Amino acid sequence: MTDGDRTLLEGIAQRRTRRVPARHDVIAEGEPPRFINVVVDGWGCRYKQLPNGSRQMLSLLLPGDTCDANAYILREMDHSIGAITNMTIAEVHPEEFMALVQGSPNITKALWWNEMVMMAIQREWTLSLGQRSARERIAHLLCEIFFRLKVIGRCAGNACEFPLTQIDLADATGLTSVHVNRMLQDLRRENMIELSGKALTILDMPALMEEAMFNPNYLHLDSGDARRVREN
Repeated sequence: MTDGDRTLLEGIAQRRTRRVPARHDVIAEGEPPRFINVVVDGWGCRYKQLPNGSRQMLSLLLPGDTCDANAYILREMDHSIGAITNMTIAEVHPEEFMALVQGSPNITKALWWNEMVMMAIQREWTLSLGQRSARERIAHLLCEIFFRLKVIGRCAGNACEFPLTQIDLADATGLTSVHVNRMLQDLRRENMIELSGKALTILDMPALMEEAMFNPNYLHLDSGDARRVREN
C-alpha cells in the first residue's frame, strides 16, 4: 500500500475505539454486527460455545487483524469474538468502510489478502484437529503464533508474548487441559520451547517445525519474512 493508503487506515482506526476487558466478548453470537472491528492491541479469538459450556476456539486474533470484515452484512453473528487479554478495538462504520474500499484498490486488495489468509489458517486448524497428533497440534500452534507475531514486530529475538492459558490451548486444539500440560512438558524436556510467565521462547525452531510438520506457506508471507523467522 502507499503512504496515503496507510494514512487513511490509521485515521479511520483512530476515530472510534473502545476497550474490551480480558475474558469479555467483543461481540457475542446472536448479536447484530454494527461495526467492522479491528484489533489495535491485545489478543482475541473467534469461538463457538455449546449449551453445555464446551467451547471451541476457531482462530486467534492478533494486533492488526480485522474481525470479519464482511460481518456487518449479516443480521446476527453466527459465532462470538472474545478478548483473551485486555484489547483495544477500532470500530469502523460500514459506510466508512465501503468508502475506503471504493476509494482505494490497494486497500481492497489488502483486505482480500487478509481474508484469504484467515481462511487458510482456518483450513490448517481443521487439518490439525483431524490429522495431527496432540503433540503435533500444540507444536504447530506455537509455530504459527510465533511466525505471525514475528512478522508484525511483536517478538524479541526468539521470544514472544504468550498470554494463552492451558485451557485456551485446549479449546484451540480440541484437547483437555491435562493433555495440553503433558505435551508442553514434553516439548520443554526436549529443549524445543521454554514457557515462563506470559512469554514463549522457541529454543529450537527447526526441531519444533519438524515436530509439527509446519510449513508457513499457508500464512502467505513474503519468502524473505518466512526465512528470517526460521533463521532468527
